[in-house]
Amino acid sequence: MTETLDFLKDHTLAVYSATWCPDCQRLDRWLQEKKVAHQTVRIDQDEGAAEKLEQETGKQAIPFILVDGKKWVRGYHTEDRVRFNESKLLAELRAAVA
Repeated sequence: MTETLDFLKDHTLAVYSATWCPDCQRLDRWLQEKKVAHQTVRIDQDEGAAEKLEQETGKQAIPFILVDGKKWVRGYHTEDRVRFNESKLLAELRAAVA
């Protein structure tokens, strides 16, 4: 894990995603490249996962990251052309673990 991501090492990350989702694949690639430990929860395969995501976030969009089982962080950025912004994601993750 790079030094800038050390703040995540004592936290659990559950990434809610689906195999058919390009934003999810983008986030998963980034997490793997950065060697960020995480669990993947497939909303299209894990019973109740989609319902939990929608009930707790009010959203049906993915990917979302559940931090320490308490706070949700979006793993996509529709306001950006490429739909992923590393600095925004890191800022949101830092806020979630603070």
